[in-house]
Amino acid sequence: MTGTMDDSERELLTEALRKTMTAPTDERGSLDGALADLGWSDMLAEAPADAIRTVFRLLGETGAHAPVLNDVLLHEAGRPPGGTVPMPYAGGLWVCWERDAAGAEPVGIDPELPLRVLPEPGAPVPLALGRQALGWWLVGTGHAMLTLARQHVLDRHQFGRPLASFQALRHKLAETLVALEGAEATLLAADGDLSSLLAKAASGRAALTAARHCQQTLGGTGFTAEHALHRHVKRTLALDGLLGSARELTREAGQLIAARGAAPRLVHL
Repeated sequence: MTGTMDDSERELLTEALRKTMTAPTDERGSLDGALADLGWSDMLAEAPADAIRTVFRLLGETGAHAPVLNDVLLHEAGRPPGGTVPMPYAGGLWVCWERDAAGAEPVGIDPELPLRVLPEPGAPVPLALGRQALGWWLVGTGHAMLTLARQHVLDRHQFGRPLASFQALRHKLAETLVALEGAEATLLAADGDLSSLLAKAASGRAALTAARHCQQTLGGTGFTAEHALHRHVKRTLALDGLLGSARELTREAGQLIAARGAAPRLVHL
């Protein structure tokens, strides 16, 4: 039996989580432990949809990371939280998201994520909730990049005018927002394997669109180590590959629909 949170509960939870995720490491210690202290396991058991949406979107918005994707996959498999589970990665790889970051080998372009490549495939586990979780994480990361780009065009001037007045940049940021809001709609509608697969694919594409357009908007500034954008771009590229990339999942969805001979109705309007 699972429940949902009302707006006031979700707002309080969001405030507490944001404060925890943005606190200096020496003040909060391990984010994994801090989330456990806030009752992450209980939230996941009692209101999984709200817990996943709130926690993973905030991980994206704040640029933080924690190995709690393991808990989502374990929860869907009917197993207790706190351990790790093999996860499929783009290109036929399998990885483990370590609980202890010490000694973990980075996968892909984001060295902050403690992912370890496994020598052989792991046992299959249900992936629907995990793909929803990653979708919310990617959407949050996309919004973080959009916020940085928006502030840049408001603050910077060229030819005596703010960058925000140039139509080409306005169109890029508008396209980014539309892509992210479309991905959110697919995540809110996801309630099964195929819809979760499509939601993860849409979220990956939206975050990659955000990375491309926001990088173009920021120009050379976005490439510098001092600016936060490059960390979000790396995070997007790494998360897109986890549990299937947008390209792979789109191809898989097409094969499933072709095999059925019809496209199921995912949202009733």
